Amino acid sequence: GITISTFIIFSTFTVNLKAASPAPAVSADSAVLMDAATGQILYSKNPDVPYPPASTTKTMTMLLTLEHTKLDDTVIVGKKPPLADGSKIYIFEGEHIKVKDLLYAVSLVSANDCAQALAEHISGSTQDFAILMNKRAKELGCTETNFINPTGLYDANHKTSAHDLALILSELSKHLDFTKIASTCSYTIAATNKSNKPRPLWNENKLVQKGSKLYYPGCDGGKTGYTIQSLHSYTATANRNGMRLVVALVHDKNGTCNEDAAALLNYGFNNFELKKLYSKGDVVDTLNLNNIKIPLEASKDFSYMQIKGSNVKPKLAINKSNISNKYFKAGDLVLTPTVTLNNTKIGTLKLYSGVDFEEKNILESTPFSGGFMQNRYAIPATLIFLMIMTVILKKKRYRKIHKRRR
Repeated sequence: GITISTFIIFSTFTVNLKAASPAPAVSADSAVLMDAATGQILYSKNPDVPYPPASTTKTMTMLLTLEHTKLDDTVIVGKKPPLADGSKIYIFEGEHIKVKDLLYAVSLVSANDCAQALAEHISGSTQDFAILMNKRAKELGCTETNFINPTGLYDANHKTSAHDLALILSELSKHLDFTKIASTCSYTIAATNKSNKPRPLWNENKLVQKGSKLYYPGCDGGKTGYTIQSLHSYTATANRNGMRLVVALVHDKNGTCNEDAAALLNYGFNNFELKKLYSKGDVVDTLNLNNIKIPLEASKDFSYMQIKGSNVKPKLAINKSNISNKYFKAGDLVLTPTVTLNNTKIGTLKLYSGVDFEEKNILESTPFSGGFMQNRYAIPATLIFLMIMTVILKKKRYRKIHKRRR
């Protein structure tokens, strides 16, 4: 699918900021409010405690589908997906159905049969797909995740945390195809080779339903989840004024996930703002080596979350003594300083050299300082030349001595 390119350095850090208004109380046992662009956590409650996540698992299933398939690809349904437990749209073995249709069914009505069909289409089996799920989770920085299936049906070993779910949804929300699908109120799957009737679908996510009391302007995606053993879980993302927030709530016995998610999103949008510290190519600092000024340029845009109205700016811990390589070209990595805000680490920023630089060779000040000697290979090349000349001279002397003896 089409993705939104991001130029902001992504790492997850907790913000050491005190908002003007207090954070709302939530009933879920694990909760996180995170800025999608920077990874900074604006609110957390047991963020890294794993729980069974129910159908919020499907955020990873959808992410892998968008990364490994095309929307117009045709899936041929196998024997097992139609036998799936829980919510489903009743697909048939041998049915030819588009990836796009299956994604709508997974997103809008949490169809387990469609999630299994996608998993088998991508990996051959749900077991192999689970391996792919866990691999991708680790790549995204998830530390408390172990997926057993693509649906979220309860398994004692199938767990994740609110923090990990927020990381997954942050990555998923980069895909325009996902936000388009997940924010659609209704969709109809056309008739197929096995079903002569169209299948109408209605979005179960109340935050995107304009007719719902819980409708949240700016919410363009999310995923509900519930089983008796897993309780309620919910994850959602909203975009306002160029700032995207992600909320994840896991293991809620009171079933107030929708209300709590809206309250957390309001807390985030009302109290924080996204600020750009550097644009790609900005000169962050300057080195002075051998009387040559070397501009250090930001490798990418770097933004950060800040309390609204605050004038406190992040600081870069630039240690120039860490530079060991004295030969680099424009665009080469020179330093990667830590960025801190209120004495809390909020990221790192790679700094590239703005010019070509080569430390002058010590032999430049000697009589040998010709064009041949003015590079880093001068000394080894000279040694090789001297060794060859020594061997040639020894051979000549040996021949002269033998001629005299004759």
